[in-house]
Amino acid sequence: MSMAATQVVRSEWTKIRSVASTVWTLGLAVVVTIALGMLISALSKNEFGDMSRRDQLSFDPTFISFAGTSLGQLAMIVFGVLVVGNEYSSGMIRTSLAAVPRRGTFLFSKIAVATALALVVAMVTSFATFFLGQAMLGDLKASIGDPGVLRAVFGGGLYMTLIAMFSMGVAAMLRSPMLSLGILMPFFFLISNILGNVPATEKVGRFLPDQAGSKIMQVVTPIDDDVPYGPWGGLGIMALWVIAALVGGYAVLKRRDA
Repeated sequence: MSMAATQVVRSEWTKIRSVASTVWTLGLAVVVTIALGMLISALSKNEFGDMSRRDQLSFDPTFISFAGTSLGQLAMIVFGVLVVGNEYSSGMIRTSLAAVPRRGTFLFSKIAVATALALVVAMVTSFATFFLGQAMLGDLKASIGDPGVLRAVFGGGLYMTLIAMFSMGVAAMLRSPMLSLGILMPFFFLISNILGNVPATEKVGRFLPDQAGSKIMQVVTPIDDDVPYGPWGGLGIMALWVIAALVGGYAVLKRRDA
């Protein structure tokens, strides 16, 4: 890495660290994911005896402990949007691009630093969520050494990181934090769930980034599961969405004035 690129990366790290909202958002992602995962794991343990035989056979203790990811990912979306979008809303983008005229270097440095930070936080969250969730499940718990479990826990961290990266790409394309959040929040929290659960659209819904990516956290395949890809295939589909968003963000930054 050249000296200039190193300085840009250092500058981006300083920007992220000095904005309180981005740091708080990552903290929120950790707390919400772990707390909700523990709560739903504890509730599932209490309800296991009342479940149908079919549900008991499909019971996935690892996946249950990641139940908090659905809310935790919203904090990751906010983090991804703020990292990129804050400079547009504050007007700082002009100063940044004047200091770093090579727009590819500027965007790559920003996304690389934010992704590295998101990855560390997401991995710590994922492992903590798993172990604390399993503690709540008592004798129903899975072990990290069981087949597929380590992959699911490691994949949980990758999933959260990819959500943040996708949000960064969308924010770079839309150039507005409010507009980005106004689209991403309903998309991941409502639209994706509806498309994935309505029979008429579920075959389309399963190829959306969150529906495909969350497959990586599944260890026990549900009965009658007809999804045409496995855990890594699902994460691969999500990665393609992320690449498309980042390429789109770069194309907009390169073509348009700040």
